[in-house]
Amino acid sequence: MTLSTRTLGRDSSLEVSMQGFGCMGMSQSYGTADRAESIATVHRAIDLGVTFFDTANIYGAGHNEELLKEALAGGKRDQIVLATKFSIWRNSEGQMTINGRPDYVRKCIDQSLQRLGTDHVDLYYQHRIDPGTPIEETVGALGELVEEGKIRHIGLSEAAPETIRRAHATHPITALQSEYSLWTRDPEAEILPLVRELGIGFVAYSPLGRGFLAGRFRERAALESEGDFRASNPRFTEGNFESNLRILDEVEAVAGEIGATPAQVALAWLLAQGDDIAPIPGTKRVERLEENAAADSLELSEAQLERLSSIGPAAGDRYADMSPIER
Repeated sequence: MTLSTRTLGRDSSLEVSMQGFGCMGMSQSYGTADRAESIATVHRAIDLGVTFFDTANIYGAGHNEELLKEALAGGKRDQIVLATKFSIWRNSEGQMTINGRPDYVRKCIDQSLQRLGTDHVDLYYQHRIDPGTPIEETVGALGELVEEGKIRHIGLSEAAPETIRRAHATHPITALQSEYSLWTRDPEAEILPLVRELGIGFVAYSPLGRGFLAGRFRERAALESEGDFRASNPRFTEGNFESNLRILDEVEAVAGEIGATPAQVALAWLLAQGDDIAPIPGTKRVERLEENAAADSLELSEAQLERLSSIGPAAGDRYADMSPIER
């Protein structure tokens, strides 16, 4: 099996696999990960035709980028599209800071390139928008990095419509990354129409609802492992969790009709929303990677797509603190 490809951005030459690979879980947020298994999963992803790998400087405070450097040794870096992010960090007290100042942009890219062991990244995102720095200044600095060859394409993450327009007017934006799945439909109202108008590709993170849509959890007790942030995420808290099982029920019903897994159905639905959308499911296990990749060839009927699309929104906010998300 070799995954199909998509091009991010109408005027871009950035071709990526139809499904990318979200690397965050190999370093944080979803409990502990085995380093050897994580690296084996990256290698298997490349074997399957995954060419789009997504990381960030904050994932594991640099650990994730360093892990990718190890996994991509031996010429594998040249086989993939490598994306990373900047602007979020946590201070010594664990408080989140967001910085989009030009000098910070330059500092972050140099540090990321060193951790990744490469001379450029293919796509560089502003992870969250800094309200204290005009977007024109941040994107202007990113444009200079494009000219210098340190980055090939510019991306934004979780940006509001006006910010996207202003950024794109300063320098072409290749991709916008935001959460999108059967339980996070927010981009459909304004963001997807806007990026399509501007010719910007859309990268969907958490396409499996942080594992919920894959049917991993039927009881909250399964989330109590150390280091798993879902235990305190609003959509997984008592009451909301039980309410959201109705979404999983519908996904599992469709999966039963066609002999697929819930994860494959959720990904197939997302892939059917447009050929300008590239989901980046994350995993730290080869078995789950192979399951997700099989969704590439899964076709849902119009009736099944309509059934899934008619599911109501999930109960609870996406994060306990939504303030870094532009609206």
